[in-house]
Amino acid sequence: MIDLNRTRQARIPLRVFSLLAFAAFISVLNVDKILCLAGSGDSTNQVALSQPLTVKWRYDSDQTTDLTPATDRNRVYLPLIGGSIVCLNANNGQLHWKSDEGGAISASPAVDERSVYVATQPENTIDAQYRGALRALSKETGVTIWMRTLQAPLRGGLVAGSEAIFGGATDGRVQAFDKRTGRTLWANQYSSPFSSQPQLSGDRLYLGAEDGMLLAVDQKSGQVAWRYRTHGPVRGPVAITNGIVYFGSGDGYVYAFSESRAHLLWRRRTGAGIQAVAAVESGLLVASLDNFVYFFSLNGGHHMWRQQLPGRIASQPATARDGALFTPLSSDSAIVLGLTNGKPVNTLPVGEDNSRSASPIIVAHLVLITTPRGLLAFAGPKKPD
Repeated sequence: MIDLNRTRQARIPLRVFSLLAFAAFISVLNVDKILCLAGSGDSTNQVALSQPLTVKWRYDSDQTTDLTPATDRNRVYLPLIGGSIVCLNANNGQLHWKSDEGGAISASPAVDERSVYVATQPENTIDAQYRGALRALSKETGVTIWMRTLQAPLRGGLVAGSEAIFGGATDGRVQAFDKRTGRTLWANQYSSPFSSQPQLSGDRLYLGAEDGMLLAVDQKSGQVAWRYRTHGPVRGPVAITNGIVYFGSGDGYVYAFSESRAHLLWRRRTGAGIQAVAAVESGLLVASLDNFVYFFSLNGGHHMWRQQLPGRIASQPATARDGALFTPLSSDSAIVLGLTNGKPVNTLPVGEDNSRSASPIIVAHLVLITTPRGLLAFAGPKKPD
């Protein structure tokens, strides 16, 4: 016989447990929301790009390059002409240290919890085709922890995983280096040089080549999981969401490739070579050298809108929930496009004739833009206490 009183009594802790579980779930959602708002350079950060943004601080230098700075959210590591890296406080722009490596920095740097990774090449253009170096610098002091000489310089960008630092070189090699020692973990030789920004997702490394090949490589072994050839160079980073890899090519097409089924889902043509793609919650942003930004649906690649900008778009956009920030070349303003219809919703003055193709980055509540005259940090209105 069932004891109803005992059953009722048993329900009380069950209800309490349910309420506690629900409260915990809501807390997790709030934490996730906070974590999302704290993101950098994607659709989840603390910056509302459509609000008025003014310069909070600037680092003046006429030695900036086209390479995108690295950041660990607390500091910014800005590459300069002549092989120098400067470490700046992200909150106020104060110089923390400067390291002079000599030669020229050949790829956008990368940073992790311990080190800043810097690839260099000789300034002599003939020698630069055949020699390079990779260094790990202390985040705290800028002092070299280790250095590796390379047969050819790494180009495009570096990316740091949990155990290794990855890059592609001008001699067609893709290499993985131990982050602690600089020892080569594996090296793959291909027929075409690399000058792209590599990206990590899960256990794979994604890297595009000048011959139009996109490679998906196992990070630990270097074994190729799949490859797909386009008809133009693949230079920008891929965008990955829901098991689909989106990437652009110099042939003017944007591609969507299924990871699980290992085949092409769709491709869509733009008016010129594609420099960048960025996935946001509502679709896929595509920056083309025809000066247009295109917006496609993630599923099916349906064309949603396009918007012309006043100059070539040679860099990756920075995105937030309310818009995407682009820095067209030969323009005096960075432009924020709304994600709903592509209409401009904000502009950020960056000085006359911007000629830098370094990508803007978002660090918590700041938007950082590299210009020919230094690094600008924009922030929104200060919230009342």
